[in-house]
This record gives sequence, structure tokens and C-alpha cells, in this order.
Amino acid sequence: MISIGLMSGTSLDGVDAALLETDGETITRFGPGAETAFSPQERAVLKAAVDAALDWRFEGAEPEIFKQAEDVLTQTHARAVEAVAERAGLTLAEIDLVGFHGQTVIHIPPQPGRPGRTRQLGDGAALAQRLGVPVAYDFRTADMDAGGQGAPLAPIYHAVLAQGSGLERPLGVLNIGGVANLTLIRADGSLDAFDTGPGNGLIDAWVEERTGQSMDRDGALAAEGRVHEAGLEDLLAHPHFALEGPKSLDRWDFSLDAARNLTVEDGAATLSQFTAEAIGQGLAACLERPERLVVCGGGRKNADLLRRISEVTGMSVCSAEAIGWRGDLIEAEAFAVLAARTLRGLPLSFPGTTGIAQPLTGGRIARP
Repeated sequence: MISIGLMSGTSLDGVDAALLETDGETITRFGPGAETAFSPQERAVLKAAVDAALDWRFEGAEPEIFKQAEDVLTQTHARAVEAVAERAGLTLAEIDLVGFHGQTVIHIPPQPGRPGRTRQLGDGAALAQRLGVPVAYDFRTADMDAGGQGAPLAPIYHAVLAQGSGLERPLGVLNIGGVANLTLIRADGSLDAFDTGPGNGLIDAWVEERTGQSMDRDGALAAEGRVHEAGLEDLLAHPHFALEGPKSLDRWDFSLDAARNLTVEDGAATLSQFTAEAIGQGLAACLERPERLVVCGGGRKNADLLRRISEVTGMSVCSAEAIGWRGDLIEAEAFAVLAARTLRGLPLSFPGTTGIAQPLTGGRIARP
């Protein structure tokens, strides 16, 4: 089937879309992709929704801004689908399915005696009506209702992609978005996955707060700074690191407090080292050491961060492009595959990826 996957990350920079021909188990064709940026006005609405969610935390009525944000998401994601279909030379009637992740505004992982909760804004029914195409959405709820972490969901796609690429196992796939998560594809093909800790989120927040820029491009600021060891030690004392996987995080589970009195450069260096050290701890906890670490997500473009990860782990680190993968589109591609799996009733999450008791299906289908 022809499936278009959509992803809007916590950086709130725009929508990634990718077209695949897939049955959810194999990929027979990689179609075009597109990155559609949010306008400043659209980003402002989405940021207001994130800020409201952090205050709300599932207590009382949902913030009114959520509805306005969902309208923005419907329009922007529809434009992204239309752009990819046009690039592929297809009409919307020729698209079988759309995989719509939505926008995560808050994620609270489960604790002993307390189930987790997550909220992805996104009206799958409205998008289906807008496009005239079936939409798979709400991929995380079933997993969390079953006691799982609800994240990460991309590991099954990493396995499909690695199998199609003929890569040797065990293989590590590291996604560095707002949060960093690791997929270990074991020698026998089984999956382990968990959020290692912060990815770009803290670094981006620090740089935006101190300079007004959205990121530390290429890690230039961090490369000029010195790591504040006491601050790094404080950051690594977070209780997340004492937990065994599977485990998940919200981008906002960590604060910038440990860097507050530092220069821009030293803060960037300290926070970048924190991301690298957290990834190193995660790899050290894996039951099998991967032969290779493939990095996807926006963090793969940060040369300083990749250097730190390689030094901490002692591993060869390569970007997704180095093995022929499309690094900017992997998460969107993942939701194209997850949509196909939802339609076919195939599992999306597994005991080693989210901590559930057995492989579990999920997602819902909205039809126009």
C-alpha cells in the first residue's frame, strides 16, 4: 500500500512527511519526502499549547488552546501530505493511508503503582476529512493503557529498515531529537529500546534563551566551551538514570538550572556532554554491545555532539546518510510503516521496547 507518514517533533520547527510503499513488514519503494516549516504564527500557537500542557498536567479541563493547536496541525499536516503526493505525481485518491503522529505536548511515564499518561494533539478524523484519505493516529494510548511506556515507537521501523539494508546485528540505532532514544537490534532480531536522556532539547532551549538562536549549529558554541563538572554531576543524578529500561521521558523532565551561572559556551558544552554521557550509560546497560551505532534525528548534524558520543562510548558513530538512510525523514517513514501495521493489526510495541507483557497492536483508523 502507499502510505505517507507524518512527524512533528518537540522542536516545533515543522512537519516531516515521507511516502513509502509498504505492508508494514517490508518496504518495496521509498517515495519522496518533504519538510514543511511552521510559520511563526503557527509555531507560536503550538508553543502556547505546550506551555499550557506543562501547567495542566492532566488536572482539570484541557486547556482551550489545544483546539486551536489541533486546527493548526490539521492544516499544516494536510499541506505536507499534499506536497509529498504532488512530488510523487499522485493524486490524493491514490494514497491508501496516512500515518499521523500529532504533536506531543506532555508525556508522563508510568511509575510503580501509577500508570503513565501522554497527550499528542491531533484530530485524526479532521485530517481524514480534509484529505479524503484514511488516517491512522493515536499510536501510543493502547500501549500506555496496558502499562507500557508509550515510547519509543520507532524501533520496529528501525528493524524493518535494517533488515532491508542487510546490516549486521547487533546494531544500535540512536535517534537524537528533543529526547534521545536508543534501539538495540539484537543478534537474534529481538528489540530493546529506551529513552537514554536528553537529546537536543536542553541544548536548544539553552541556546535560544541565551542567544535567541534556535540551536547550536554544528555544536560550534559547545566546541568553544568547557564542561562544568559539578553541573554535569548534578544533571546525571536525575532518577531516570537509575531505572532499567524500557523507560521513557518528556523533553521537559530536565531543567537548565545546572547551567544557569555559566557562559553561553560553557553551558552548551556542559549540556552537550550531558547528552553524550547519558547515551554512554544507556549503551553500557545494553545486554549486547552493537557492532555499529547509526545516528538519526537532528542531532546527527551536530559534529561536536557526535564527537563527544564517540569519545564517551568508544564506538564508531555514523550518520544515517552514511549507510544510505534518509536521516531527516526516518521518523516520518516510521509512521508510514506504523500506519500500515495499524491497518493490518500488527504489533507496534514489544516487551523490550515499552515494557508491556507481550507484543501489542495499537493506533486507530479514521476514515473520511
